[in-house]
Amino acid sequence: MEIQKIVTGMLDENCYVLKSNGNCLVVDPGDDYIKIKEAIGEDKVLGILLTHSHFDHVGALRHFLTKRSIKIFKKSSVEEKEYHIGDFSFETIFTPGHSKDSITFYFKEEKVMFVGDFIFKDSVGRCDLPGGSEQELKESLNKIKTYPLDITLYPGHYEITTLEEEIKNNPYFR
Repeated sequence: MEIQKIVTGMLDENCYVLKSNGNCLVVDPGDDYIKIKEAIGEDKVLGILLTHSHFDHVGALRHFLTKRSIKIFKKSSVEEKEYHIGDFSFETIFTPGHSKDSITFYFKEEKVMFVGDFIFKDSVGRCDLPGGSEQELKESLNKIKTYPLDITLYPGHYEITTLEEEIKNNPYFR
Protein backbone atom coordinates (compact mmCIF):
# COMPACT_ATOMS: atom_id res chain seq x y z
CA MET A 1 0.00 0.00 0.00
CA GLU A 2 1.31 3.43 -0.97
CA ILE A 3 0.50 6.31 1.38
CA GLN A 4 0.57 9.92 0.20
CA LYS A 5 0.13 12.85 2.59
CA ILE A 6 -1.57 16.00 1.34
CA VAL A 7 -1.58 19.05 3.65
CA THR A 8 -4.80 21.02 3.20
CA GLY A 9 -6.57 24.13 4.41
CA MET A 10 -5.71 27.00 6.71
CA LEU A 11 -5.13 24.63 9.66
CA ASP A 12 -2.65 22.45 7.71
CA GLU A 13 -4.73 19.31 8.07
CA ASN A 14 -3.15 16.04 6.91
CA CYS A 15 -5.25 14.20 4.34
CA TYR A 16 -3.94 10.80 3.24
CA VAL A 17 -4.51 8.95 -0.03
CA LEU A 18 -3.90 5.20 0.27
CA LYS A 19 -3.28 3.41 -3.03
CA SER A 20 -3.21 -0.21 -4.09
CA ASN A 21 -3.65 -1.75 -7.56
CA GLY A 22 -5.51 1.17 -9.16
CA ASN A 23 -7.81 1.75 -6.20
CA CYS A 24 -7.57 4.13 -3.28
CA LEU A 25 -9.00 5.22 0.04
CA VAL A 26 -8.99 8.83 1.22
CA VAL A 27 -8.47 9.56 4.92
CA ASP A 28 -9.87 12.90 6.15
CA PRO A 29 -10.49 14.88 2.94
CA GLY A 30 -9.66 18.38 4.19
CA ASP A 31 -10.25 21.71 2.47
CA ASP A 32 -8.41 21.37 -0.86
CA TYR A 33 -10.29 19.03 -3.20
CA ILE A 34 -8.09 19.92 -6.20
CA LYS A 35 -4.89 18.85 -4.39
CA ILE A 36 -6.58 15.67 -3.17
CA LYS A 37 -7.90 14.88 -6.67
CA GLU A 38 -4.38 15.37 -8.10
CA ALA A 39 -3.03 12.84 -5.58
CA ILE A 40 -5.80 10.37 -6.48
CA GLY A 41 -4.99 10.66 -10.18
CA GLU A 42 -6.62 7.92 -12.23
CA ASP A 43 -7.18 5.60 -9.27
CA LYS A 44 -10.73 4.62 -8.31
CA VAL A 45 -11.84 5.91 -4.89
CA LEU A 46 -13.42 3.01 -2.98
CA GLY A 47 -13.94 4.72 0.36
CA ILE A 48 -13.52 7.74 2.58
CA LEU A 49 -12.25 7.20 6.14
CA LEU A 50 -13.20 9.97 8.58
CA THR A 51 -11.28 10.05 11.85
CA HIS A 52 -13.76 12.66 13.15
CA SER A 53 -16.11 15.29 11.80
CA HIS A 54 -14.37 18.60 12.59
CA PHE A 55 -14.56 21.04 9.68
CA ASP A 56 -10.87 20.92 8.78
CA HIS A 57 -11.07 17.14 8.22
CA VAL A 58 -14.21 17.03 6.08
CA GLY A 59 -14.04 20.19 3.93
CA ALA A 60 -13.81 18.34 0.61
CA LEU A 61 -16.13 15.47 1.59
CA ARG A 62 -19.06 16.92 -0.37
CA HIS A 63 -17.13 16.39 -3.63
CA PHE A 64 -17.02 12.64 -2.97
CA LEU A 65 -20.66 12.28 -1.90
CA THR A 66 -21.93 12.55 -5.48
CA LYS A 67 -20.51 9.11 -6.27
CA ARG A 68 -22.75 6.41 -4.83
CA SER A 69 -20.08 3.71 -5.16
CA ILE A 70 -17.88 5.37 -2.53
CA LYS A 71 -18.35 3.99 1.01
CA ILE A 72 -18.00 6.46 3.90
CA PHE A 73 -16.45 5.03 7.07
CA LYS A 74 -17.25 7.17 10.11
CA LYS A 75 -18.07 6.36 13.71
CA SER A 76 -21.83 6.56 13.26
CA SER A 77 -21.76 4.03 10.40
CA VAL A 78 -19.25 1.41 11.60
CA GLU A 79 -18.64 -1.03 14.41
CA GLU A 80 -15.32 -1.78 16.10
CA LYS A 81 -14.26 -4.60 13.82
CA GLU A 82 -12.22 -5.43 10.74
CA TYR A 83 -13.34 -4.21 7.31
CA HIS A 84 -12.28 -5.26 3.81
CA ILE A 85 -12.72 -3.08 0.74
CA GLY A 86 -10.82 -3.87 -2.45
CA ASP A 87 -7.26 -4.81 -1.47
CA PHE A 88 -7.54 -2.85 1.78
CA SER A 89 -8.11 -4.41 5.21
CA PHE A 90 -8.36 -2.32 8.34
CA GLU A 91 -9.73 -2.38 11.86
CA THR A 92 -11.80 0.44 13.33
CA ILE A 93 -11.00 1.47 16.91
CA PHE A 94 -13.19 3.97 18.74
CA THR A 95 -10.87 6.54 20.36
CA PRO A 96 -13.01 9.33 21.84
CA GLY A 97 -11.49 12.22 23.77
CA HIS A 98 -10.69 14.86 21.20
CA SER A 99 -14.28 14.44 20.01
CA LYS A 100 -17.13 12.01 20.65
CA ASP A 101 -16.82 10.61 17.12
CA SER A 102 -13.03 10.09 17.06
CA ILE A 103 -12.06 6.83 15.42
CA THR A 104 -8.69 5.29 14.56
CA PHE A 105 -8.15 3.18 11.45
CA TYR A 106 -5.57 0.39 11.94
CA PHE A 107 -4.03 -1.35 8.95
CA LYS A 108 -2.47 -4.33 10.71
CA GLU A 109 -0.60 -5.83 7.75
CA GLU A 110 1.07 -2.48 6.97
CA LYS A 111 1.55 -1.62 10.67
CA VAL A 112 -0.02 1.84 10.33
CA MET A 113 -2.75 3.75 12.17
CA PHE A 114 -4.56 6.87 11.03
CA VAL A 115 -5.32 8.63 14.31
CA GLY A 116 -6.75 12.01 13.26
CA ASP A 117 -6.47 14.52 16.10
CA PHE A 118 -6.42 11.83 18.79
CA ILE A 119 -2.58 11.67 18.93
CA PHE A 120 0.01 14.10 17.60
CA LYS A 121 3.78 13.80 17.79
CA ASP A 122 4.54 14.47 21.48
CA SER A 123 0.97 15.64 22.15
CA VAL A 124 -2.75 14.96 21.72
CA GLY A 125 -5.71 16.80 20.27
CA ARG A 126 -7.43 19.31 22.50
CA CYS A 127 -10.32 18.14 24.65
CA ASP A 128 -11.92 21.51 25.41
CA LEU A 129 -14.09 21.63 22.28
CA PRO A 130 -17.73 20.44 22.42
CA GLY A 131 -17.75 16.64 22.73
CA GLY A 132 -14.19 16.49 24.03
CA SER A 133 -13.31 14.66 27.25
CA GLU A 134 -9.98 14.31 29.06
CA GLN A 135 -11.20 11.15 30.78
CA GLU A 136 -12.22 9.52 27.50
CA LEU A 137 -8.90 10.58 25.96
CA LYS A 138 -6.99 8.84 28.79
CA GLU A 139 -9.06 5.68 28.25
CA SER A 140 -8.39 5.81 24.50
CA LEU A 141 -4.64 6.24 25.08
CA ASN A 142 -4.67 3.21 27.38
CA LYS A 143 -6.48 1.22 24.68
CA ILE A 144 -3.92 2.17 22.00
CA LYS A 145 -1.00 1.25 24.29
CA THR A 146 -1.97 -2.41 23.91
CA TYR A 147 -1.08 -2.45 20.20
CA PRO A 148 2.40 -3.32 18.83
CA LEU A 149 5.00 -0.60 19.40
CA ASP A 150 6.29 -0.63 15.82
CA ILE A 151 3.09 0.87 14.41
CA THR A 152 3.49 4.12 12.46
CA LEU A 153 0.96 6.79 13.47
CA TYR A 154 -0.40 9.14 10.82
CA PRO A 155 -1.94 12.13 12.65
CA GLY A 156 -4.39 14.74 11.39
CA HIS A 157 -1.80 17.51 11.77
CA TYR A 158 1.98 17.80 12.05
CA GLU A 159 4.53 15.01 11.76
CA ILE A 160 4.20 11.26 11.36
CA THR A 161 5.43 9.31 14.40
CA THR A 162 5.38 5.81 15.91
CA LEU A 163 3.50 4.32 18.81
CA GLU A 164 6.80 3.48 20.53
CA GLU A 165 8.00 7.09 20.23
CA GLU A 166 4.76 8.40 21.69
CA ILE A 167 4.68 5.97 24.61
CA LYS A 168 8.27 6.97 25.43
CA ASN A 169 8.08 10.75 24.80
CA ASN A 170 4.48 11.92 24.82
CA PRO A 171 3.61 13.23 28.31
CA TYR A 172 -0.06 12.32 27.82
CA PHE A 173 0.82 8.61 27.77
CA ARG A 174 2.15 8.85 31.35
